[in-house]
Amino acid sequence: MRLSFLEPLYKQSGPFASVYLDTSRDSAVADPDTAIALRWRHLRDALMSEGADRSTITAVADVVGSDTEVPGPHGQAVFTAHGHAALLDELPLPPTRDTAHFGTLPDTMPLIVQHAPGIPYLAVHVRYGGRHSTDATGTVRVDAEAGTWPLTRVAPGHRLHEEIPVGDWPRAAQVIGRELEGHARRTDCEAVVVAGDVWARGILVNRLPPPLRGHVTTVEGTGEWVPGRALLEQRLESLFSGRMAAHDRGLLDVFLAQRAHGGATAEGLSAAVSALQRGRVKALLLNNHPESPLRLWVGPEPGELALTEEELRSYGVQDVREERADAALTRALVGTRAELVLVPERELRLHEGVGVLLRYPLPRNGLGTPGAQRP
Repeated sequence: MRLSFLEPLYKQSGPFASVYLDTSRDSAVADPDTAIALRWRHLRDALMSEGADRSTITAVADVVGSDTEVPGPHGQAVFTAHGHAALLDELPLPPTRDTAHFGTLPDTMPLIVQHAPGIPYLAVHVRYGGRHSTDATGTVRVDAEAGTWPLTRVAPGHRLHEEIPVGDWPRAAQVIGRELEGHARRTDCEAVVVAGDVWARGILVNRLPPPLRGHVTTVEGTGEWVPGRALLEQRLESLFSGRMAAHDRGLLDVFLAQRAHGGATAEGLSAAVSALQRGRVKALLLNNHPESPLRLWVGPEPGELALTEEELRSYGVQDVREERADAALTRALVGTRAELVLVPERELRLHEGVGVLLRYPLPRNGLGTPGAQRP
């Protein structure tokens, strides 16, 4: 997973307020605005207990619950620094629990987890209820959406809508197929999910360009759609549950192959810190452990991290603080433009939950200076 969406956040200096809040507005909650206000009140008290100042509290309060146009279950991630919003993002699902943190580094791992697996896809629904013949009367309606799962749940992608007389459907299906292929190329689409009338969708699938046809999965159902939510949302959830994006799967496969042959890989927190200090991480593999007690010491720069305070000070870093390991690792990844792969433990259990795919092997003569990116 590329973490470029976090770059604007890390361009700012801390301390940061990091807030994750359930902002769902659905039939399960009688008065969602009151519920959101009550949740925020508890988080506000938590921020104040951690030392957040009035400007920080005001900056969060100004945007919490502002996503009134997003329907259904979802959440908000809010990051502020020095009295200003630093990053605001919609969460495809409500957070497991509402949390607030005030500290030197932003708490970004829950947001990253909600961006995963990040599968680019096309969803297509073909609506037709008439006689299965091109000499019938009636209209075939096509809705399509290019998105990235699961973010499209709350941030709909590019939409296509067409209504075609049945008699023109075979010819029009070929034209629509070429248009869909264009969207697929632009997004590196790895799945094309097609639902709707079996006869009408079959004509479309058979007229898709061959490269696209090989990625097609047909699903049953009416393809119901809620405005502001993903097309075929429930079917996509079933299809993509537990799946890794092809890009991340490829990095995991490279890691396993390199490890099997003693190549450019390492495992454990110490190895990850050593590689990040030198800017030599191509991808960090992580078993997500939200309650992990692992901690690291960090300085002002992304590559300034170490297992102990003494180690970090020995490199000449004076302004040091202890932080959650995942927060320190994430900042270092963004700062060195390395990637992150969230690996389910059922796929691979990593030592201390951390693995490293290196750009090239680490030297054997020590760690070097944190933050130094040597050739």
